Amino acid sequence: MAQATKAKFLTAGPFHQALKSRVDDYFEQSGRAPRDLPGMYCKTMVMLAWFVSSYVFLVFVAGSWASALLGCLSLGLAMAGIGFSVQHDANHGGYSERRGLNQVFGGMLDMLGASSYVWSWKHNIFHHSHTNVAGLDADIDIQPFCRIAPSQRLYRAHRFQHFYIWGLYGLLTLKWQFVDDFKDIITGRVGGQRMPRPTGRKLVGALGGKLFFFTWSLVLPLFFHPVWQVLLAYALTSFVLGLTLATVFQLAHCVEEAAFPEAPASTGGTFTREWAAHQVETTVDFARGNRLLCWYLGGLNFQVVHHLFPKVCHLHYPALSRIVEATCHEHGVRYRAQASVGTALGSHVRWLKRMGRPEVLAVA
Repeated sequence: MAQATKAKFLTAGPFHQALKSRVDDYFEQSGRAPRDLPGMYCKTMVMLAWFVSSYVFLVFVAGSWASALLGCLSLGLAMAGIGFSVQHDANHGGYSERRGLNQVFGGMLDMLGASSYVWSWKHNIFHHSHTNVAGLDADIDIQPFCRIAPSQRLYRAHRFQHFYIWGLYGLLTLKWQFVDDFKDIITGRVGGQRMPRPTGRKLVGALGGKLFFFTWSLVLPLFFHPVWQVLLAYALTSFVLGLTLATVFQLAHCVEEAAFPEAPASTGGTFTREWAAHQVETTVDFARGNRLLCWYLGGLNFQVVHHLFPKVCHLHYPALSRIVEATCHEHGVRYRAQASVGTALGSHVRWLKRMGRPEVLAVA
């Protein structure tokens, strides 16, 4: 399966060329910079303040189970907000023109317990290159526990996956922090894809990030609270974080309206679409009119724009989405957007139900 990364897309055609031209015109006419926006720096400070205040409250102030519960909820959501809004842009190179600054803010993912090195391969390269392609996009691989794509194997338990998958989403970060990163670094593989094992400074950075995370999240609180309380708070915070992260990303790709193309049959084969059209048809926007949600999610409810222009700061996404939608209509490329979070959740649940039914095999 690792050799399948050699598969290519069709040469960029009029659609992709028109997109790039119109987005370039947007920046030229508006006079705004694609990156290094004052609003982004302000947002970063707000997110970090939320994170620090939640942590201080939980470790040094909370004196009852109710206040501890509130602290865990707030800390988990703050960590998710940093993941959505800060590290995501930075690790894509969309935070700043300066590479060093992108590395600093991208390193906030390590602060949250996940390796930014592994993420750069898993997300930036494998997911963005082959979105929703089973075997190449590890983000849709929850086998054997769940079936997300039509080409994946169906098990009898999958008929109930729309009920139990939410628990698995909540366990995402625990698995990420304790298992996945270490396994991927040791094996040099992310799912069915190969990545170079980190060495030298990259390896030190990956392991140092883990050490820093475990120190602030587990070791320091143990000086002030019993072990069982620390572990319980850690588990609850991680559950909130995992459920929030997984749900948001799934709403953009694992819904009825998204396509799930299969990889070319032969190694080095070619997909039937150009890369830009593939990104649009495998991705669905949602709740575009909800400004508060857009602020918190770092524009990830505008995933179509993000997949087409990942190196552009997410503060531009609402404006760019109108350009993308109009261009899609003109060139006959299918663009989809859900009206609200509720609509997107409903579509996700229906897709999970459909993937859990044996008759889908005949359709695939």
